Amino acid sequence: MAKKIPMRQCVGCGEMKSKKEMMRVLKTPEDEILLDVTGKKNGRGAYLCKNRECMVKARKNKGLERSFKMSIPNEVYDKLEKEFDASHE
Repeated sequence: MAKKIPMRQCVGCGEMKSKKEMMRVLKTPEDEILLDVTGKKNGRGAYLCKNRECMVKARKNKGLERSFKMSIPNEVYDKLEKEFDASHE
């Protein structure tokens, strides 16, 4: 039997993709929001496609707010976008 591929939904565009194709945004137990590059840190994860449009969409449609059930300040989105840009150069 083929191994089941874990699928995740992008909080930006709503598309389902395999976990490996996506990046994980993490809410730590201390309520910090950060990019989890390894995908293994403890906390609540939300997933985004590895493209800038989905990051922008998630900001607009409050996808991360819904996933984490908390409000997320713009500075956090700015920081995520910077981290995202840095990891995709």
